[in-house]
Amino acid sequence: MTKNMGMMDRLVRAVVGIGLVYWALKGGGPTWAWIGVVPLLTAAIGSCPAYTIFGINTCPVAKN
Repeated sequence: MTKNMGMMDRLVRAVVGIGLVYWALKGGGPTWAWIGVVPLLTAAIGSCPAYTIFGINTCPVAKN
């Protein structure tokens, strides 16, 4: 799988994912808060399937 996410994108997704999962676990949040697992997984692997579909790439390109 090709990485298509930059570090800032991954960091934001991880923070949002952790927040949503924490809300689901500790804060008595709604069931839909478990969707936070998705941004956590995409941040961990560095690739987003939706980015691939839409041709988005936030990963910096190496300059020669």
